[in-house]
Amino acid sequence: MTDDLERTLDALIRDVPDFPQPGVVFKDITPLLADHDGFSAVVEALADAGRDPAGNVVVDKVVGMEARGFILAAPVALALRTGFVPVRKAGKLPGSTHAVSYALEYGEATLEVHQDAISAGDRVLLVDDVLATGGTAAATRELVEQSGGEVVGFAVLIELGFLDGRSALDGLPLHVIKAV
Repeated sequence: MTDDLERTLDALIRDVPDFPQPGVVFKDITPLLADHDGFSAVVEALADAGRDPAGNVVVDKVVGMEARGFILAAPVALALRTGFVPVRKAGKLPGSTHAVSYALEYGEATLEVHQDAISAGDRVLLVDDVLATGGTAAATRELVEQSGGEVVGFAVLIELGFLDGRSALDGLPLHVIKAV
């Protein structure tokens, strides 16, 4: 990460204590999203995870997890000139879905993806805003694999290192913009 991007992120990501419940410090990225230059820089930095060292795109799809992952993954897909696939909470997608239930840092959840969203052999980049315990990323990886796709990496804006979420990724290449 460049010094300019680091300063931008420090200025535009704010901590909100005790949200959504006591003891949790929420990383609010809405000021970053409202800043064109900062948002653009983050999209490009995340998209780098879908390119090889020569700059060639090495993924077929970008998958974003509900809800803030959508905000980041969709423009990353556009930057990479690939398709975007949303992974949603249970009951939000029409049609046939694959589903995976998993534990969150403060509860449980079920994620779903359309069965026809990812084709066999698709190379997939996962994109989300925060890596906490790794449960959402691991569940999303499982959904992609149920669909016949191959997850080639996970790009995340913020890693909460003290929660050791990367241990849940089972060796999946991880591209972190900001570690805290």
